[in-house]
Amino acid sequence: MNLIVQGPDVPTPELKHLAKLTGATAIEAVTPTAFRLVGADPGQRDAVAAYCEEHGHDHGWVPAERRIGDFGLLVMDMDSTLITIECIDEIADMQGLKPQVSAITESAMRGEIDFAESLRRRVALLEGLDQSALQRVYDERLQLSPGAETLLAAARAAGIKTLLVSGGFTFFTERLKPRLGLDYTAANTLEVAGGKLTGRVLGTIVDAQGKADWLKRVRSELGLTKDQVVAMGDGANDLKMMAEAGVSIAYRAKPVVRAQATHALNRVGLEGAVPLLGGAGTGH
Repeated sequence: MNLIVQGPDVPTPELKHLAKLTGATAIEAVTPTAFRLVGADPGQRDAVAAYCEEHGHDHGWVPAERRIGDFGLLVMDMDSTLITIECIDEIADMQGLKPQVSAITESAMRGEIDFAESLRRRVALLEGLDQSALQRVYDERLQLSPGAETLLAAARAAGIKTLLVSGGFTFFTERLKPRLGLDYTAANTLEVAGGKLTGRVLGTIVDAQGKADWLKRVRSELGLTKDQVVAMGDGANDLKMMAEAGVSIAYRAKPVVRAQATHALNRVGLEGAVPLLGGAGTGH
């Protein structure tokens, strides 16, 4: 196995300590913030995890033979993964209801309440809001997570298709699709009447199962195996989708998600996924 160690600042003495601990044969700089310890002993997983936690580094165990070209589909959650905000919370802020809506969002992300139920409750609070509030959120508040464009560029270069699947809203996914060159998007549609939100969602809600179903649909359409799929998310409603991927990456995620993912990124941006997929440098 190779051990990938990442962080805003990873001092050489700490890399050397980890190399000694794991019996690694070499230390390779993959990017300015990522390092590969070649031939590391995974028997030291617990010690490595404790050391990296103490020193504020992300780490991941990666099969030595893994290459980014092995993958054919990257599936990403939108809110708090590809972008920094929870769109519905920011829409609610336009209505002066952010605390009430955020509390329901948090509870759903921790897995305490059913996602579809939580979405209906939150959207109901938005009844009567002018549709222009959605454009304001997109223009004024929506920001890509750090490293998003680096990750998407690496995926494109490797011939990997991208699916953005969200429990959020098509208003945002449909604008991000051409902007970022995404191949597929799926999300929920807010009902609008007379230029105002009705407080209802149209059609079948894209919930945890809906996300997993979208992944399987696109995976099947592309003729890929589970091992050729990568899924990234941050909340409990991403777990079913992540379970359908060969590699799952928890991005600044809730503990329940980190515990079940293949890898977790807490300190670096989305670009940190690239070394975990065997990209950004060869390493033999």
